[in-house]
Amino acid sequence: MKRSVTVSVVSHGQALMLTDLLQDLSQISSCRTSTVNRVVVTHNLPQPDWHCPVELNDCCHSIENRHPRGFAANHNAAFAWCDTEWFAVVNPDIRFSNDVFAQLIARAKPQDAILGPALLDPKSERAAPNRGLLTPWEILRRRMPDWQPAVDPVWLPGAFLLIRSEMFRRVGGFDERFYLYAEDFDLCARLRLAGGQLHFVQDISVRHAAQRHSHVQWRYLRWHVTSLLRLWCSPSIWRYRALLRSEARAASVPTDQRPR
Repeated sequence: MKRSVTVSVVSHGQALMLTDLLQDLSQISSCRTSTVNRVVVTHNLPQPDWHCPVELNDCCHSIENRHPRGFAANHNAAFAWCDTEWFAVVNPDIRFSNDVFAQLIARAKPQDAILGPALLDPKSERAAPNRGLLTPWEILRRRMPDWQPAVDPVWLPGAFLLIRSEMFRRVGGFDERFYLYAEDFDLCARLRLAGGQLHFVQDISVRHAAQRHSHVQWRYLRWHVTSLLRLWCSPSIWRYRALLRSEARAASVPTDQRPR
């Protein structure tokens, strides 16, 4: 199989997590059938105590930031090193034991612009709930006792994304005006609006030990809220909502009554 994936990982001084993830990547990259062509590691904070496994020596590229940058800016910079069909965004707190990239690519349809696996909590082994439209009402409903997750997700979390490089380039990558947590929703919305499809592959999974800094640190919470306010003032979310409503209306029309 052609090595057709560039993996982008951003570490915020997370040496232990980064080492574990690179070890997982080294195990699959040593296989002849591996899809991983290059691994771009961005050090957003100084990290002298890290090393790249020898199996990745020929394909690992390191970027060391002089000043911390946001999620969007870091992955956009890493994309400059991508010359493969697929671009994977992977958090350091992700773990897997097989070539999940190959599995996702095997399930990709021609119209798919972005794919994601189920994210399992390593403690509970439960998958993260599907994401609905990221509106103020949806965020409030999540905290209600009768809340039910979306049957089909309308966006995929940035902890693990497999993106078709051509589509990522077409929409201009991540929007760097977002600093925390809204970048992934915005990208999914713009990819859908550009004609691509979102594909959540529920039966393929990775483990995600989510950090959730915005739940415990005021600085991250402030960034989170600021990004959400910026998102709700952007045209992409409302255009995406209109697209979803249009698709829902079309799906409700009986097949024999649809225009030919």
